[in-house]
Amino acid sequence: MKDFSDYRKSYEKSELLENSIPEDPINLFNRWFHEVEDNGGIEEVNAMTVSTIGLDGYPKSRVVLLKKFTFEGFIFYTNYESEKGKALSQNPNVCLSFFWPTLERQVIVKGKAEKVSENLSDGYFESRPTGSKLGAVVSPQSQVIPSRTYLEEELKTLENQYSQKEIKRPAHWGGYIVKPISVEFWQGRPNRLHDRIRYTLQADFEWKIERLAP
Repeated sequence: MKDFSDYRKSYEKSELLENSIPEDPINLFNRWFHEVEDNGGIEEVNAMTVSTIGLDGYPKSRVVLLKKFTFEGFIFYTNYESEKGKALSQNPNVCLSFFWPTLERQVIVKGKAEKVSENLSDGYFESRPTGSKLGAVVSPQSQVIPSRTYLEEELKTLENQYSQKEIKRPAHWGGYIVKPISVEFWQGRPNRLHDRIRYTLQADFEWKIERLAP
């Protein structure tokens, strides 16, 4: 057994104050994202945790890669027939979480996921390396398979099949956009008095800004 009670850290790298933030959370997200990227120390700044409510009623979280963000929302790609895809088809409510320890920051997004257009999914699929394209075709994501060898043999078969042929995006693979209704920015501060600023989308599509107790 391991007791982590003595683990301590003082958060002192930055602050998050109302007089220095934009009216829109996407602008602040963009600023934070590039500050973390420029600071270095994180291999995949676009890694995020996606939490869904599964068909069994339990929440499940997994790390995926953010591929694009716009003023409309946050886009990632997956297999629509995967566990997360099936969960989103039944309950589109989703939570995204970014953790950037180098600058002592978190961003938590609550929103609704919907499939992006087929053209957008096609365009992104075409930009992927050949191995990633074949991986999307060959993997029955989240399903039980007999062995690693089975998967590798299936991949070899596909490599031969598509050696002289264009790899088309499978219909069961594509993108989701998470349209936020709430975005919380968390900045570590000394004495555990962290800064927490929450943006909440209003009926008139304006953003309400509130400070939360740490």
